[in-house]
Amino acid sequence: MTKLKVLFMPVDGTGHVNAAIAMAQVLIKAGHECTFGICDQWRGKLEPYGIREILWSMKDRENADESAAKYWGLFLKEKGILGPEGPLEKSLIMLKDQKAVIEMQQEINKNAEQTIREVRPDIILVDQMVSLLSVMKSGIPWVLVCSCNPLAFIRDDRTPPAFSGLPITGSISEWQTFKNVYKEGMQESWKILNDIEVANGLPALKEMSYINDSKYLNIYDYPLELDYLDIRPLPDNWYRFDNFMRSEQHLPFEIPQQLWYKPGKLIYFSLGSMGGTDVDNMKRLVGILAKSKHRFIVSKGPLGDEYDLPDNMWGQPSVPQTQVLPLVDLVITHGGNNTITETFSFGKPMIVMPLFADQFDNAQRVHEKGYGIRLDAYKCSEEQLLTTIESLVNDNILSEKLKKISQRIPIRR
Repeated sequence: MTKLKVLFMPVDGTGHVNAAIAMAQVLIKAGHECTFGICDQWRGKLEPYGIREILWSMKDRENADESAAKYWGLFLKEKGILGPEGPLEKSLIMLKDQKAVIEMQQEINKNAEQTIREVRPDIILVDQMVSLLSVMKSGIPWVLVCSCNPLAFIRDDRTPPAFSGLPITGSISEWQTFKNVYKEGMQESWKILNDIEVANGLPALKEMSYINDSKYLNIYDYPLELDYLDIRPLPDNWYRFDNFMRSEQHLPFEIPQQLWYKPGKLIYFSLGSMGGTDVDNMKRLVGILAKSKHRFIVSKGPLGDEYDLPDNMWGQPSVPQTQVLPLVDLVITHGGNNTITETFSFGKPMIVMPLFADQFDNAQRVHEKGYGIRLDAYKCSEEQLLTTIESLVNDNILSEKLKKISQRIPIRR
């Protein structure tokens, strides 16, 4: 077998990087060489997996020692994306700074160009929302990776618009209203990026997207039972995996001793690394969960040291999630794609509390397919949350259904 030099270029959010790590682990085990081009806030975090790091200095990162998770979480909070607003309002906030979209693309592309020259890869895996000219013009085969809800890349009139969280049985006119407003919000930056693509001899960008599909290969992860294949077929050259789940065997985990003898079910609570930066909301939800008769393992987030947990909880700023999930009875999550696919693979019911972007779509899909319940992270009442917990941990029919699904999905150890 030929040894390949594989270059990954993931968005530097924790979820995207973790998905890329999972893919790299498979390729490294098969004898290939994997390099990540990524911002320098990931320094030293990839090498334990056998991944070479080529670190990019990004001009908007004043503190290189600050984690990418903390940076993005505080950024989203400052912009108002972490808050009680709905999917459309949050989408428009993210699209508002058109200039920033262009500048970030140009900076990432410049770094990517240098990295391609240094690595001279045989293949490039791109998990980005914006096209990279250096990749498209390199002549090197490249794979488009979607590590978020597939609606973000696979657009179809038979499915709700990406990032809307609208139901599959919802009003078509409501779908169209969301599409129209979203399209208008991104139009300025889309036109500039499209003109750059065309001027460089590349195909025009598809509507409502900053990046085209790869002519070589496009992949995504989403469990078969949650996917939209019952509504529309996959486009040509797209392939689905149940999960991109990393192995964390080097991070062993056991149920903390303080929870051993406490009564109740064991529940995992995490709003993700970014959601965890909204300390006020984390404290509100922890205060509600303190009234539950169950036990909780809490991923507190990068600002977790700023608040304490009650007696029925144990937590850290970060926990080895794939080691925790097999041990628990229920997961309360923000609905990030990794957590959704990993939780599903281990056969656990979910309460999904989406915060932004594709999390709304994931939450709605879990809810409408009957594998969990969607709640509002900012507006759910004490009664709603506690009642929903009791409903799911006592649903034996759902438990058996999820168990069978987990037996279908192979999990790497």
